[in-house]
Amino acid sequence: MRCAGPFQIQKLVEFEWPDRAPEFLLKDISVEDFRSTRTAGDARFVTQATKQLIMSFHTFVVRTGNTTLLVDTCVGNHKERPALAEWHLQERPYLQQLGQLGLTPEDIDFVCCTHLHADHVGWNTRLDDGRWVPTFPNARYLFARREVNYWEAFHADDPDNMFRNSWIDSVVPVLEAGQVDLVDDGHEITRGISITPAPGHTPGNIVIELNDNKCRAVMCGDTIHHPVQIERPEWSSNFCLDPVESATTRRALLERLADRDVILLPAHFAGPTAVKIVGEQPGFFYADA
Repeated sequence: MRCAGPFQIQKLVEFEWPDRAPEFLLKDISVEDFRSTRTAGDARFVTQATKQLIMSFHTFVVRTGNTTLLVDTCVGNHKERPALAEWHLQERPYLQQLGQLGLTPEDIDFVCCTHLHADHVGWNTRLDDGRWVPTFPNARYLFARREVNYWEAFHADDPDNMFRNSWIDSVVPVLEAGQVDLVDDGHEITRGISITPAPGHTPGNIVIELNDNKCRAVMCGDTIHHPVQIERPEWSSNFCLDPVESATTRRALLERLADRDVILLPAHFAGPTAVKIVGEQPGFFYADA
């Protein structure tokens, strides 16, 4: 996809889940409640035969003319993720796909993770002779300061927690390599691309806002996992650390974008991925961007 201005945005898909049960993602939502939504009838986002969610795991590649940015880096190869078979020790052609976009790892200037869950940090590193090393040797990795501070304290308090593997193999190596910049709210990555806080999914969760004076876009990570949460913003995911705050943040984002010429680019929307928000009574829906 290309904005009307100088920014070019491309989606690099690591893999898709075509049949994920709604209850896997959505917290305390019944099958009947899900099937009653308009979104449940959209074959781009829900497998119609089974009424299961279709979810994508992808990176956004943003080119500004003089800078190349990656937003979220999926699950990664060779990572120990035994809790989910689809993530465990996977072998996927992510870097080959990056090459098909005309890029090498050395071409990446910035890597920005909207938060530090395992499916957003995986390709931060690659396995090299038994060691985890930064995949993008020339890049500055941009992490929200609040997010890093939270996870550092979390792992210090509970060193055997289930999130430790992704911290050790996909975050710590880039910290130790000196390639991380801890950024604060409002940080401008490069002209026209900035960071906005969106807490709830995690304490330091952020969204990436693009404005080249001709086109506006918001990359919202897991602030919205699935299009049904546009229709029902009060439905938080099972993976939101603060589901109440997550719902508040999601609604505020939708209110800010509704009926405006802004492209929304979430981290897990399958199909077209890019949508615009339509204000409806009593809430919101989506339209093709």
